[in-house]
Amino acid sequence: MRLHAEVRTLLGDGALEALTVEDTSAGTTQTLAVAAAFLLIGADPCTGWLGDAVVTDDDGFVVTGDELQLSRLDPAGDGRQRAPFPLETSRPGVFAVGDVRSGSIKRVASAVGEGAMAVALVHRYLANG
Repeated sequence: MRLHAEVRTLLGDGALEALTVEDTSAGTTQTLAVAAAFLLIGADPCTGWLGDAVVTDDDGFVVTGDELQLSRLDPAGDGRQRAPFPLETSRPGVFAVGDVRSGSIKRVASAVGEGAMAVALVHRYLANG
């Protein structure tokens, strides 16, 4: 495991043999002989553009569902009268899935499943408000 590292190049002839990694804190690069790589993406939520539109945790990930505290449920002042649905943000009818969500598993399969679940929740929201 390497911190502050970004993969720059994957090398190999038909299979992964090496990769070039940049140490972003030192500004150096290194080529490493490897047979496999496990890359973590989505570690930084990139939610700054949301401003205060929805509640985020201390790290910037969007808080959803049961994780919302009652004191945070009505930032828009729209008079929310119910607990949020799973995956629903602090703004009624707005859902978050995948890596951007606080407490997510940070795996593609989970994000895809959450996305499919969100479709059903949007239909439920539209039917019941």
